[in-house]
Order: sequence, then C-alpha cells, then structure tokens
Amino acid sequence: MSWLEGGVVEDAVPGAGGEGRSWPAAEPGFWRQVVEQLSTALMVVDPGCRILAVNSAAERLLGRATRAIRGKDAHDLLHRDTDGGTLPRERCLLLRALAEGAAARGEGDSYLRGDGRLVTISWSASPLTDGGSFKGMAVLFTDIMSDRSARRERAAYTSALEDLNERLTLVAEITDVLGQTLETDEALARLGRLLIPRLADWVAVDLRTGSGRVHRVAVTGPAGRDAGLEGRRERLPDNGKADRSALVQVLHGGDPVLQNEQDAQNEAGTTTAPGSPLAVAHRDFLRTVDATSAITVPLGSYQQITGALTVVRTDPAHPFGTADLEVVSDIGRRVGLVIDNARLFGRQRAVAEAMQHNLLAPLPQPGRLRLAARYQPAPAGSQVGGDWYDAFELKDGTLALVIGDVVGHDLTAAAGMAQLHGILRSLAWDHTGPPGAVVDRLDDAMPAITTVPMATLVLAQVEGHPHTGPWTLRWTSAGHPPPLLLPPGGHAQYLEAGQGIVLGVPVDTGVGRPDATHPLPPGSTLLLYTDGLVEIPGSDLDTGLDRLRRHALALAHAPLDTLCDQLLARMPPGSTDDVALLALRLPTL
Repeated sequence: MSWLEGGVVEDAVPGAGGEGRSWPAAEPGFWRQVVEQLSTALMVVDPGCRILAVNSAAERLLGRATRAIRGKDAHDLLHRDTDGGTLPRERCLLLRALAEGAAARGEGDSYLRGDGRLVTISWSASPLTDGGSFKGMAVLFTDIMSDRSARRERAAYTSALEDLNERLTLVAEITDVLGQTLETDEALARLGRLLIPRLADWVAVDLRTGSGRVHRVAVTGPAGRDAGLEGRRERLPDNGKADRSALVQVLHGGDPVLQNEQDAQNEAGTTTAPGSPLAVAHRDFLRTVDATSAITVPLGSYQQITGALTVVRTDPAHPFGTADLEVVSDIGRRVGLVIDNARLFGRQRAVAEAMQHNLLAPLPQPGRLRLAARYQPAPAGSQVGGDWYDAFELKDGTLALVIGDVVGHDLTAAAGMAQLHGILRSLAWDHTGPPGAVVDRLDDAMPAITTVPMATLVLAQVEGHPHTGPWTLRWTSAGHPPPLLLPPGGHAQYLEAGQGIVLGVPVDTGVGRPDATHPLPPGSTLLLYTDGLVEIPGSDLDTGLDRLRRHALALAHAPLDTLCDQLLARMPPGSTDDVALLALRLPTL
C-alpha cells in the first residue's frame, strides 16, 4: 500500500503492544501526515515519470501547487539545463533510473519553478514496489544553494563561537599570567608573549610618568622585545584635542581607537601633518613595523589612565575588527590594573627596604675583629621587614652579636623589628649578665611595649681581648637556627647548644634561658643567619643546612665581604623569605 492510501504496519518492537498487533499511530492517514510534515521536498512519480503526488515542502520549493502538477510529466515540466532550456530525455538520470527500476541520485540538476526561476537541486530516488511489482519512484530533493547558504551560516556561526572562545581564553590567560607577578617589566614581557602571534604582530606599551611625559617601555614583535624601538620619552601635549594621533587621544582620556589600513598609513604620516613630538614618535613606530591595522586602548580606567597599549597587524588580509577592539580594550583595563599594582608594590617595597636598611645600624670593628653583614629582601611580594642583625659593644668592651627574625614579612614586621632592636640594645647595655638573662627580660617586656607577637633570635657575646684574645663565644638561642663556626683546618660545626623557646610563647617554668659557650680559635669565622638562607620551598631544613655548610667551607678563606656576597648568590632559586646574615672573623695570631 502506498503512503497516499494510508495503511497499517505490524508492531515488531518489543513492549510496544505485543507481536502481530497493529501500531495505533499507523492507522490510515498517519503516513500522509508524516510526509506532509517533512521539511525535505518529496515527489512521487509513476514508471512513466508522471507526478502522482508532492508534499508541502515540494510545493514551496517548486513554487507550484499539487493540483497544477499532478499527472504532468516531471521531466518535461521541471527538468532544465543550466540556461533554462529543455533537457533531452536521454540525459535525464531520473528517467534512466525509472527505466531500470533502480535507486539513483543526482547533484546540480536544474528544476524550473512556477515563477520561471531555476533552482539547483540535489536529489535521491528510491523505487516503490507493491507485491514485487514496480510502481514508481519516491524522489527527495533539496535546494543546493539554500543548503550551502545554511551550511555557510552554520560554519560562520561555529567560527564566531570558536573565535569568541579563543578571545575569552586569551583574556583569562592574560589575567592569570599577569596576576602572578608584581614586577612591571616581567608583566610586560609576559604580555608580549601572550599577544604575539595569537592576536597581533607587534605590541607597544607606553606609560605615563609623574613628570607629564610618556615613556615607551616595551615594544615586542615577532622576534621578541625590540630594544631599538623602546625608550622614547616625549611630553604629552597639553592640548591633546588638537592632535589627532590615536595615542595622544587615548592618553588624554579618549575612546579606544581602531585604525584600518588607510588610517594606519595616515597615522604613519603619509597624508597628515606631523603634530606633536609624541604623535610623530608613534607614527614613526607604525611606519617602521609596516602597520596595516592598529588598535590603541588606554591602560587602566578612564578615571586613572596609566598609559596606552597599541597592537598592530601587518597583513592587509587580516585587519582588526570591532570584536578585536572590545577584546583589546578589556585587556588594556586588566594590564593597567596589574601595572598600577606593580607600581604601588614598588613604592611600598622601596619604602620598606629603605626603612629596613636605615634601622640596621653600622657595624663596629673592635680591635682586630672584623664584621660584615648583608640584608636581602625576599624576591616576591611585599616581603620586607622581619629579619634583622645587630652588633655593638657593651659597657665592658665585650662585643654583642644579634641575629633575629620577627614573624611576618611586611611593614608591620619591620616596625616590630625596630622595636625589638631598640629594646634589646637597651637591655643588653644596662644588664651585664649572660645572654640568656638579657633575652628573658626581653621576652617579659615584649608583650607590654611592642606589637611583636612572636620572634626568634640569637644573642651572643664575644668574650676576650679584641686584639690578642683568647676568645670565647657565649650565646643563647630563642628558637633560631644555630650559628655556624668555620675554624681553620677545613671543617665546619653548627653550635646547637643554648637552645630555648621562641620569644612570645608564654612559659611558666621558673627556669631561665640556657646559655652555652664555645672557644673561637684564631683565624676562624662565625656565621649568624636567618632561616631564609637555609629554607627553600620544596626542600627540607637538613638539606638547607648541609648546603650552607658546603658553600661556607668552600669560601672560608675568602675575604669576609666576598664570603657574604657569594653565600647569597649561591642560594637556589625559589626562596620566598628575606635573609639577614652576620659574619665575624677572628684574626690569626
């Protein structure tokens, strides 16, 4: 039975009503509804190619009503050559398929619509049989051009989504990568590596300075940073409105600027007057890199413009578009925030370092004893302030040595260090007892007259005549790493005695802090240091102590300043702490 007459199908799907029972949806008229609702054009022809029926999609595609074409010869009515002329029947693949009673398909045939227009189709024909008797063909056909247009639209939509995803990924990656550094130069280097070649061929960054000038701090191209194009410093013109340069306009608070090939050439000075020196410098840059398309956006917000970001493309076939303008504008806002944070950090760090170094008093050089010291801020973050050293002579001429570490790594820690520094000096000068008794008094006073919650330190006294000796080290340790002694003879010893609890931990034992003594041989070197010298993330303390011992032994006979500098230089990368180092060398008798 054909779909024109309706019919019944036997249910062969388990659970759908039982074997041999008719499917209720397949009652007469059901298949007509199915075919009518098809979005693909369907035409049924008999063995002689006369049209028996078409569905609604076919009527729309052919621009012909069913009643006007039923019974007509499909080939004569519809099939045409590319010029609209009648196609000979022997060249018709559908007629050949009807003659053979076999399935067939075709691509690029032309059908004549009812309004006289030709439509290029793709078709597929399947034989219709009834009881083994050939009844005709069911022909499905579609408009190739419409399908291609739809495919192009889908491809364009997919491409747009992929492009959007790539842009969002780039912005997210820039935010993540630049957020990992507080160094302006490193942030700009990372920015260039992220943008080239994914978004641009060249990138230039200009920053405003406090003097009203603009400094070109970074230019990155296909081969990396180009120092020859960096370093220009030009004053920002007072009346930026009169200068049409994209860079000048943006730095004066104007909107981001997208320049096409002609705009970029004009900016490069081919058709416009030079303008301000800043505009000339920017035009020289665009001309030098052969810019065909450029985007210039502010760094930061409109309320606080830190500088400008310019991205350049040199291929005329791939200019920037409005979507690129939005992305680069977003990047500019984020980069501006990173640079502002880096500048703020730099100012805070400079203040902290200056404060730290000013609080570390000059070292005495009593008799033939020699002292050297170093302070090194942490390489990342606002890591300044907790570590300190001191050396001073007591009333009786005894040399006192101090190394300490206040909990924290910021300006608060630096302030706490200054408090302990002053109090400890006063207590040690006023009290002539052993180091343990002095540190006990400091521990008692600390919660009342300082803001320091916890700290470690070593207080040591070098007993003996400063010129002739003999010398003895007397010390106490409040939870601090042990001093390292380098006697003559090529061996080293950590002085681990005299250990007590850290400052700031309440203990009610009634027992004073321990003191320890050890002879200091002539020609020996004593090192006091903070934990930043021996503790590296990912490495245990024993490994750090062994490394310090090994390097110190190798440098034992070097001048004292060289020893200190080289110990810091040989630290492995990865340290997140500041370091204080105090070295004492005794004379050879």
